[in-house]
Amino acid sequence: MAVAREEVSELQKDLEEVKELLQKATRKRVRDVLVAEKHKLELEIKSQPPPKPKDVAEEEKSSLGGYTVKINSYGWDQSDKFVKIYISLNGVQKLPAENVQVNFTERSFDLLVKNLNGKNYTMTFNNLLKPISVEGSLRKIKTDTVLVMCKKKQEEKWDCLTQVEKESKEKVKSDYDMADPSEGLMNMLRKIYAEGDDETKRTINKAWVESREKQYKGDIPMDI
Repeated sequence: MAVAREEVSELQKDLEEVKELLQKATRKRVRDVLVAEKHKLELEIKSQPPPKPKDVAEEEKSSLGGYTVKINSYGWDQSDKFVKIYISLNGVQKLPAENVQVNFTERSFDLLVKNLNGKNYTMTFNNLLKPISVEGSLRKIKTDTVLVMCKKKQEEKWDCLTQVEKESKEKVKSDYDMADPSEGLMNMLRKIYAEGDDETKRTINKAWVESREKQYKGDIPMDI
């Protein structure tokens, strides 16, 4: 938990410095970069798990033996009444039921799996997109899978799991919602290229070369 607090503290310091620079910046391009960085830092700070009371944190730490793994991979879907999160953990069905714990709040849940093949596994979801019913939410243990079922307070469709994801999608949409469609497309391609794997980059490069060849074909003499 001390590490988490230090990370939040450093992020807050970065945010304050970006805000100071933003007040001094006068050029639009510089301001745009600083605004984007400010938004990114705010999302990172918001996504950090809230600190637990010291005695609770120490009690959990002392009760857990072995190596603790943070779970980052999951799948999810939904029904009218539940948002369902699927976490794959080989052999989890062999554990005593009390070794698989989920704590719910109205906008979050924490999963803790104790002593699975000598390791502990944790997952935290904060800032769920919409409120859930703590009493109606539950977890089920299936073969190699933990199913976390968050009971919706209102029977409506969720577009994503967390508020941070929603804000991130809206930010991306606003970035590409420009008067010049070609500029928006180029920005999107640059982002895809920067974040893509080698195969994606090869595909984009090939498409770019072919586009340029078609554009100049007939205008520029070709050596035969």
